[in-house]
Amino acid sequence: MNRRLRFIIPKFAESYKMNMQDAYFYLKKYGGLDFLMEHWWALHTDNDIWAVHDIYEICRNNGGLR
Repeated sequence: MNRRLRFIIPKFAESYKMNMQDAYFYLKKYGGLDFLMEHWWALHTDNDIWAVHDIYEICRNNGGLR
């Protein structure tokens, strides 16, 4: 697992009460991982709470319900 995923998946899983596998598949299904890969340089400079929230919003806009 690359550095980006090792950072965000555990934070996302913890924030939204998911296990890591479910968080990974949720992010993959709803575009969160694509957003993360494309915008990593901006996201990693932000507070991790805001980075997780931004990724959540992308997923929600793409049909995610969490």
